[in-house]
Amino acid sequence: MSKSTVIKSLAIAAAAASLGALPAAAQTRGVTATEVVFGMHTDLSGVAATYGVSSSNAVKMRFDEINEAGGVNGRKVRVIIEDQAYQVPKAVQACNKLINRDKVFAFVAPLGTPMNNACFKDQFSVGVPNLFPLSAARSMYEPYERLKFYGAASYVDQVRSGIEYFVKTKGKKAVCVMYQDTDFGKEVLEGAEQQTKKLGIKLVETTAHKPTDQDFTAPIGKLRSAGCDLIVMGTIVRDSIVPYTTARKAGWTDVDFLGSAAVYDLVVGAAQGMEGFYGMGLTEMPYVDSGVASVKTFVENYKKKFNVDPNIGAVYGYVAADLAFQGLKNAGKDLTLDSFIKGMEAIKGYKDIFNGPAVSFGPNIRQGANSSFLAQVKGGKWVRITQPLGF
Repeated sequence: MSKSTVIKSLAIAAAAASLGALPAAAQTRGVTATEVVFGMHTDLSGVAATYGVSSSNAVKMRFDEINEAGGVNGRKVRVIIEDQAYQVPKAVQACNKLINRDKVFAFVAPLGTPMNNACFKDQFSVGVPNLFPLSAARSMYEPYERLKFYGAASYVDQVRSGIEYFVKTKGKKAVCVMYQDTDFGKEVLEGAEQQTKKLGIKLVETTAHKPTDQDFTAPIGKLRSAGCDLIVMGTIVRDSIVPYTTARKAGWTDVDFLGSAAVYDLVVGAAQGMEGFYGMGLTEMPYVDSGVASVKTFVENYKKKFNVDPNIGAVYGYVAADLAFQGLKNAGKDLTLDSFIKGMEAIKGYKDIFNGPAVSFGPNIRQGANSSFLAQVKGGKWVRITQPLGF
């Protein structure tokens, strides 16, 4: 072996040894000695922008609070936000940018059932966790994937709890479903199918629509002809308001409408003609006159920072960012993907500032809680009318 070859071999060995001696964080995507970078694909300009804008604001707000308090284990936290306009092709583009160009550590509070589903394969293949998406589909935590973390009741859980309440407490016997013909809407439909079967009652009729549909006269007529006494809504904001007000204007008042947590929104509650509408809730609604002191403080701080009132999306974004923070704290200074996963799994009995359910994870637990409560629109506001429900 020549002298130059020996020197070259020694240099390669020294470089390898030096690399091996680097702290683990230096080899972890999205992590430096001073920073952790998260990604968030969400809707800033489409049909769900009311959620996307408010939730991304709240993620930034919580991260700013963390950074102002000194960060976490010596690092600041930062989020890169990409608009996907609630469209799957744009979500895939946004995810690819966050994964391959920005090389983020994890996604936090990404919005939308089909959008999250479309990104899972690529993000998981390179080890990017999905943290607390704004979707309550079971695919957010099933099948088991160690990189998935979801903190609340699924749409199926919520709908089953609500139907159980209405059948056993209100004597409902003719359940129908109006749902978006999307992954989200089909989750609501499946929850209704499961619970009516369990209770031994018939699912009388169903109607499906596109998220962009605006005229619901025909679907409401179809459900009215079927004799429904409870309509379960696989809808979000506009497609909750228009069908409900259409039915009431047509004089159909002896039927109740029940939505999942997707309808539990300030806009829905405040819309003209929504009195009496029901929805499943996960946390307190962020009203400025809330009786919960921590909620009232959050509303004041959010409005001061963004010059607009927060909605329920802001609550979900803030909690998502705070849970991610808990995982980082538990992971310790030597932050790697593995230490972070263990840090997330160490979260037990976490309580948010919005009176949400206690959240706990574990080595095989990726759904942190599964209770929800029934709320109703009264006087333009959502009012909680039950304790947490199960089935």
